[in-house]
Amino acid sequence: MIRGLTVSAIRWYQRVAPSRLRDACRFEPTCSNYAIQAIEIYGVLNGCCKSLGRICRCRRPNGGLDLP
Repeated sequence: MIRGLTVSAIRWYQRVAPSRLRDACRFEPTCSNYAIQAIEIYGVLNGCCKSLGRICRCRRPNGGLDLP
């Protein structure tokens, strides 16, 4: 149930976030898609921790393909 609510919140963000934020991701898949994948694979707690780590890496010179 918590997993579904968390994924729903991320999908809501994907719909309402400004395009300058959504299009600024240096990684493939985007950070929000990465978060959804990480939560589905590792669960809510570990997936959120991995997602926060990914967001912290989202600055130069990092970028490219990065899967959970």
